[in-house]
Amino acid sequence: MATTVSFSVDSPQGPRTASVAYERTGAGEPLLLLHGIGHHRQAWEPVLSVLAVERDVIAVDLPGFGVSPELPDGLSYDLPTVVTVLGAFCEAIGLDRPHVAGNSLGGLLALALGREKLVRSVTALSPAGFWTESERRYAFGTLRAMRQAALAMPVPLIERLSHSAAGRTALTSTIYARPGRRPADAVVAETIALREAAGFRQTLAGGRSTAFTDDVPGLPVTVAWGSRDRILLRRQGIRAKHTIPDARLVRLPGCGHVPMNDDPALVARVILDTSR
Repeated sequence: MATTVSFSVDSPQGPRTASVAYERTGAGEPLLLLHGIGHHRQAWEPVLSVLAVERDVIAVDLPGFGVSPELPDGLSYDLPTVVTVLGAFCEAIGLDRPHVAGNSLGGLLALALGREKLVRSVTALSPAGFWTESERRYAFGTLRAMRQAALAMPVPLIERLSHSAAGRTALTSTIYARPGRRPADAVVAETIALREAAGFRQTLAGGRSTAFTDDVPGLPVTVAWGSRDRILLRRQGIRAKHTIPDARLVRLPGCGHVPMNDDPALVARVILDTSR
């Protein structure tokens, strides 16, 4: 079950109260997990039990996604603001420079937290922000199409589709290379999370001019990319390596854009190796 914490965040109009829902499990050094746009903290369920053996794992619903409420008036969904919110969240629950792993949008946020020295290691799985303009337009168009498809389908249809491998492929093949192995209830939950994501439009709008162009010196960084990523093409990993020269660049064979489902053992090993 998720716990929700509220905390104060400065804005140009004065302090605002933000709230973030999270789930915490395991023991060891803290590890913060950040999902991608339109998803929710349950994206990490395939690797959660393995990570929790060695880490105090905190999986969050980003503001406006999952069961976390939208950001309050006065706080935008641009990269600096969301990084500030996440820093305030960590302070609110007593996290002192956790390790962080993020996927897609979460990978971009993880790298930004590392740039600000708010974390002790970074694992970024297919992180956003290393695109050309045409690649960004393609990714955003794909995400909008996924969102529109989710909005157009009534829940009973989503539930029926989820009960067959072919249906799960129709619903999730854009993000998973092996959609048939995703449990039916998880497919239903994440499709509903996509259609109900209150922060989706604002996050896309905030990302139009976002690019990650800075090094992240002084801490371990791994950038990992699925060989079958259909949203952020794997050549963007080479750009990430050029931007962050000391980062470890890892190929995830046979994995799609959200690799935790496609190869949980490999993804967990990459995250733990980085955080060690």
